[in-house]
Amino acid sequence: MAQKTKIGINGFGRIGRLVARVALQRDDVELVAVNDPFITTDYMAYMFKYDTVHGQFKNCEIKIKDSKTLLFGSSSVNVYGIRNPEEIPWSESGADFIVESTGVFTDKDKAAAHLKGGAKKVIISAPSKDAPMFVVGVNEKEYKSDITVVSNASCTTNCLAPLAKVIHDKFGIVEGLMSTVHSMTG
Repeated sequence: MAQKTKIGINGFGRIGRLVARVALQRDDVELVAVNDPFITTDYMAYMFKYDTVHGQFKNCEIKIKDSKTLLFGSSSVNVYGIRNPEEIPWSESGADFIVESTGVFTDKDKAAAHLKGGAKKVIISAPSKDAPMFVVGVNEKEYKSDITVVSNASCTTNCLAPLAKVIHDKFGIVEGLMSTVHSMTG
């Protein structure tokens, strides 16, 4: 079997928890660390298990081993509570790819601080004013392996862009407008 992609998550709010849910259901991804300075392991476990939008997660049991470790099934996940991304010891847990889902570190330089903690790549889960943005089904083929910080654009863009691309490729779009209403983040 191929080596698993080891990920860490910075920010265990709704997006961070959904990334964890997906990672735990994949054979090629291993969640090895979570960082969130604002919530305890008890609250992390509770919010992960009982998501108010996506419902109860039943794919694996979550337990609290101690204040710095969660157990997802039999998998041990390091938990950190560090505010400054460059101080998070991602290399200690073996996390190569970091999902930056706090909504705070969306600038390329701020997100790149994770690299100082040992990460190899950072994926910002929100739009960025200066990091290259990639949307699967639209422009992911433009990604080059030497890029260390990318943005996954917004959830709205991920919904609209693939459809807009199909319409544009088939008929051509001259002009378009998209509006979205969003709660305060970060």
